[in-house]
Amino acid sequence: MTSSSMARDGLPLFLTELPAGADQIVLSGPEGRHAATVTRLRVGERLLLADGRGEVAKAEVISVTKDELRAVLRERVREAEPALRVTMAQALLKGDRAELAVDQAVEVGVDALVPWRAARCVARWDSGPRGAKALERWRSTARSAAKQARRSWLPPVHEPTTTAGLAERVRSAALALVLHESADARLTSVDLPASGELLLVVGPEGGIDDAELAALTEAGARPVLLGDTVLRASTAGVAALAALWARSGRW
Repeated sequence: MTSSSMARDGLPLFLTELPAGADQIVLSGPEGRHAATVTRLRVGERLLLADGRGEVAKAEVISVTKDELRAVLRERVREAEPALRVTMAQALLKGDRAELAVDQAVEVGVDALVPWRAARCVARWDSGPRGAKALERWRSTARSAAKQARRSWLPPVHEPTTTAGLAERVRSAALALVLHESADARLTSVDLPASGELLLVVGPEGGIDDAELAALTEAGARPVLLGDTVLRASTAGVAALAALWARSGRW
């Protein structure tokens, strides 16, 4: 196994464990059923397998049943994490807009997500089953988006945080940026660190209130303006990520 990147060649990707030294893999469970009955892979066709932690393999199908398939590994590499990792703190959104924000961010390349219980959020996650179900929807959406984008690293969706908890994350980040329409500096003018965590904060539809902005800036965050138009909370994050990638060389 080498440490480099692998050409995707348009092949479908499935997430599974890749045991050290294995030359064949049995893909079963939900991933196996999806490969066999939805994607309808057949003997001789190729696919990508990833463990979600940077290891990815090209494989060739050698047998298929209704619920699983067996594949032989043809090429296997470990892809390193980027030196500059972007974590997006996304304020809780209502309905399908939350899944849209997560889906787009992961497809574009965010490295981690933090649900933020901002003061003006319409959506409210409790600490019981409803909150757990909402968090699982974010994680399921992130998993599907990572597969769609053929990513070898599955971005974690962390437990939801309060503004106080987010301020602590700001203090530990190499750089923290808060998207805010009243900011003087544009996102495209900010010097980016070469490595470490860049924390990108995206507020709710109702906006970040003054007390929250003060708490985050006092912790070291820098308010930035994305552009001349005001984007929805569900699309601001992906637009900011695209701008960051263009500057950092990841695109």
